[in-house]
Amino acid sequence: MTLKLTGALFATLLAVSACQPTPQNQAALGAVLGGATGLALSELVGANPQWRAVAVLGGAAAGAVVAQNQATQECAYADGRGGYYVAPC
Repeated sequence: MTLKLTGALFATLLAVSACQPTPQNQAALGAVLGGATGLALSELVGANPQWRAVAVLGGAAAGAVVAQNQATQECAYADGRGGYYVAPC
């Protein structure tokens, strides 16, 4: 099962890497890839169904945020006081 899932994930990433996403759909693509990565990692560690759902949702959220930051060419940096600031990457 893990080998099939890993193969499917690799094939999907290979197919998507050939695309040049527009800024409008870049966040959606990041969410899909992040969710798939969260699912693959939870499958690899043998997590129960509740933690798989958490991993998929967390991966999707992180993927969307990373994609948005790449679209604006801005990154979030820690300020050392528990907050963050945004500056060019």
